[in-house]
Amino acid sequence: MGRKRKSGEGTVRLRKDGRWEGRVVIGYDEKDLPKTKNVLAKTKGECVEKLKALRESISPATTSKVRADMPFGEWLDHWYETYSRPTIRPRTQRTYEGYLRLYIKPKLGSIPLNKLTTNDIQQFCAWMKSDDHISGNGIADSQIRNCYSLCHRALEKAKTEHLIPRDPTEGCKLPPVRCEEMKILSREAMQKLLIQAKEENYYELFLLELVTGLRLGEIAALQWDDLNLETGELRINKQAGTDGPDVVICEPKTKAAVRTLILPPTVLKVMQEYRARVDSRWMFPSPKKEDSPMRPSSIHLRLHRILDHAGCDRVRFHDLRHTFATNALAYGMDIKTLSTILGHVSSATTLNTYSHVTDEMRQRAAVKIDQGIAKVEVNPQEEKPKERTMTTFQARKRWSRRAS
Repeated sequence: MGRKRKSGEGTVRLRKDGRWEGRVVIGYDEKDLPKTKNVLAKTKGECVEKLKALRESISPATTSKVRADMPFGEWLDHWYETYSRPTIRPRTQRTYEGYLRLYIKPKLGSIPLNKLTTNDIQQFCAWMKSDDHISGNGIADSQIRNCYSLCHRALEKAKTEHLIPRDPTEGCKLPPVRCEEMKILSREAMQKLLIQAKEENYYELFLLELVTGLRLGEIAALQWDDLNLETGELRINKQAGTDGPDVVICEPKTKAAVRTLILPPTVLKVMQEYRARVDSRWMFPSPKKEDSPMRPSSIHLRLHRILDHAGCDRVRFHDLRHTFATNALAYGMDIKTLSTILGHVSSATTLNTYSHVTDEMRQRAAVKIDQGIAKVEVNPQEEKPKERTMTTFQARKRWSRRAS
């Protein structure tokens, strides 16, 4: 039996046509499937030499650095540069590099890869939770989980490369996931927001958000080519992020996020009138930088200012998405349709996020079934729908130093 080739050396085989073929993995695609290159030769020895030259031309030092007893910090650098960094966005890169530099490598980086234990990972999580590390304060539970996730992914790859027999992150106890409280705008608050937004020339942006529930990056990346002004079809196929001072347009993270929405006729009419006033390919162009969309952070800041001027409590931009979803469910939209509109990968995500609303819907359904089957008496006054009233709020007038 021939010698088993080490990880990273590639494979050599005899083809049916009598030639020898060498193949080596040169990277991985977005689905973590290997990408390979190959060489052909008449003899096995020649094939081995060609394969060696191919490996060295691709990454001269990589194969020699990767070994089971290498420091975990070196493996993290190799894993990040080879498998993680090419597939993530610039903002995510900065976040990951911060976790590696500030937390993971200072505490775990010197431990040999094949000597790293579950206890080491558990102590690392406890260290981050304590006040003993670089920052002097325990970091947030979400960041602890993110650091753990980076370690887990790097060690899973080491396991598949046969550098370690098992992933030592398995069995670690992590802080519980605590979701930030969801805030929903009341009907009056929505009216005040739109009235004040109209005064400050941001009416169309926030109206569109309240009727579609788009993510912040999605609404910032909208171009006029994405909207059919005759049919009302709005195509969502990109999102905006930031790389330092620049706004970067990229593809959505999931296939489910690519979707087409239909705008209500009244909203479409507003957008048609708005289009006549906008001289830009971007639906919501930057007021400062030519041929650039608004920065997502600027939209979020603008929301807070408008809410302040309207006398409303501040909410996150993402809470406008929650407001849309809650209202859609309350007015009878089914979970599957809402999940598609929101761009969720699974309806289960929608159910878990808006379980409080679906619980109320189930209770109302139970009452209706009881009324229909058991013939329960209903108070006529309870059957009358609540009257919809418009707020008497008037927009605070725009003010600037120049005007004075």
